[in-house]
Amino acid sequence: MKVLVVGSGGREHALVWKIAQSPRVAEVSCLPGNAGIAQLARLIPGKAEDVAYLLTVARAERPDLIVIGPEGPLAAGASDALTESGFKVYGPTRRAAEVETSKAWCKEFMVRHGIPTAAAEIFDDAVAAHGYVESVGAPLVVKASGLAAGKGAIVCATAGEAHEAISSIMEAKTFGEAGRTVVIEEYLEGDEVSILAFAAGDRYVPMVPSQDHKRVFDGDRGPNTGGMGAYSPVPSYTPEIAERVQREIFGRALPALVAEGRPYVGVLYAGLMLTRQGPKVIEFNARMGDPETQVVLPRLDSDLVDIMEASITGSLRPGMVSWSPRAAATVVMASGGYPGKYHTGLPIHGLEETSTLDSVLVFHAGTAFDAAAPGKAGGGAAPVKTSGGRVLAVTALAGDLRGAVARAYAAVSKIRFEGAHYRKDIAARAIGRLGT
Repeated sequence: MKVLVVGSGGREHALVWKIAQSPRVAEVSCLPGNAGIAQLARLIPGKAEDVAYLLTVARAERPDLIVIGPEGPLAAGASDALTESGFKVYGPTRRAAEVETSKAWCKEFMVRHGIPTAAAEIFDDAVAAHGYVESVGAPLVVKASGLAAGKGAIVCATAGEAHEAISSIMEAKTFGEAGRTVVIEEYLEGDEVSILAFAAGDRYVPMVPSQDHKRVFDGDRGPNTGGMGAYSPVPSYTPEIAERVQREIFGRALPALVAEGRPYVGVLYAGLMLTRQGPKVIEFNARMGDPETQVVLPRLDSDLVDIMEASITGSLRPGMVSWSPRAAATVVMASGGYPGKYHTGLPIHGLEETSTLDSVLVFHAGTAFDAAAPGKAGGGAAPVKTSGGRVLAVTALAGDLRGAVARAYAAVSKIRFEGAHYRKDIAARAIGRLGT
């Protein structure tokens, strides 16, 4: 069968890598892809959010399955348009994807259906938002309601920081139209964990837990990013907590979406805080996380294509999904200055050295071929250069978390590009709790 993957990041590289392992798949293509994905799939140029163009490509390619990776095409209605044109699509409809594309709608949805989440107020007027901060004080979390590439949630330790966040989002339009409405939430304390689930209407199968590192600097300092690293499993995510998450969160959210005429097919991502009162939803996302995908999929023993097709046909069941007991860790190598201004077009060195390392995977996020540079002596692929903020996700597997982290950092040490930045404390807190 032929599979078309839509997207260009590290998540899509991991998806292509896993899909290509299926014995049922003869060809994988990716629109638009990146330099790493090109090693596994045929790249198709174009914009992932251009729904009309996606339809044109699909009609020409006739894939047996289309997998939509990022949130942008889902928000634009790509799943709806492709499905209506007769294609088999893995990814929720635009209305179902509103769990991510409108934080305001999603907050009201969770309150309606008794899904545990942070208390919050919603504002489309900056003056009223500033007044609310004055009345309740800090700490608070100020969120742009729309899509902001994972950077739209600002944790504010003081009222002054909250006022600055409101001004930045609503008045300076830092995130454009995504900041027309803001959600101001109570600050939750506890361990953060990401739980992704294969979803098919009111049926679902949860994946193994992972934890993202959103802040740009060690010790969870600095601004939020799209994610600087992740690990799986998460020691603090106990079987008792898992049972509550299934019962109180997925077990309520998915049937509620069906009841509201928004049946969900795809991966539903729940970003959770494990508070003293129990797990609470920080956010839902309408797709696989990035970089969580890069630690979860390497642990999946089952055929991902089988799972996706079963979700589309409504035949998904828990016995179809099995996991490796090995641990995984990924370290994101980012451009210097990210998530602010950064340079691109910088040559990347050391990728060939990592390709021979045992149990190491390098997923490309912001990379492209440097067509202007000479290829290797005697021919060969063009060199690879940086093309984005998050450049690479270096993932390693081992028998335990400590071993996976050590192996990932050993691989990172072999890769070089000017200004490369990465956190040096991925999973450090979890390893510290495990002791010696």
